[in-house]
Amino acid sequence: MKPYKHAITYGTFDMFHVGHLELIKRVSAYADKTTVAVSSDDFNEVKGKKTIIPFDQRAEIVQAIRYVDHVIPEHDWAQKPRDIAEHGIDVFIMGDDWRGKFDDLKSQCDVIYLPRTEGISSTKLKSALNTFSSINLEELNLAFEVLKRIKENME
Repeated sequence: MKPYKHAITYGTFDMFHVGHLELIKRVSAYADKTTVAVSSDDFNEVKGKKTIIPFDQRAEIVQAIRYVDHVIPEHDWAQKPRDIAEHGIDVFIMGDDWRGKFDDLKSQCDVIYLPRTEGISSTKLKSALNTFSSINLEELNLAFEVLKRIKENME
């Protein structure tokens, strides 16, 4: 039997990766029902985040996960107490990079911070994409042409 009836977690879930999946899987292990709030595109702008995947697609991806019972949009910082009350939440769970930031919710439900999945994050993925997108394609094609000639000369 799981220790809680209804858990909730929040996130942007852009460029969905195994770290997101692990968080959601671990959240679902705490409760019979799991709700995931996905940050809207407008709210991400307010937070200074630029997403690659639009909200509707991010929400659809999260909803398709077997550990998720319900997906709701996150529109602002202040909605968390309302969500807890409206959805009958008895445990609020976030990654430990948010440790202490939501302790004010302890008057409404239990608050748990889980360790992040090591070695993966959306920030790291976006940084890698930026590195690849900054490569000059003409220079890359020239490099491949040089390698092709070297290979031909070696044969």
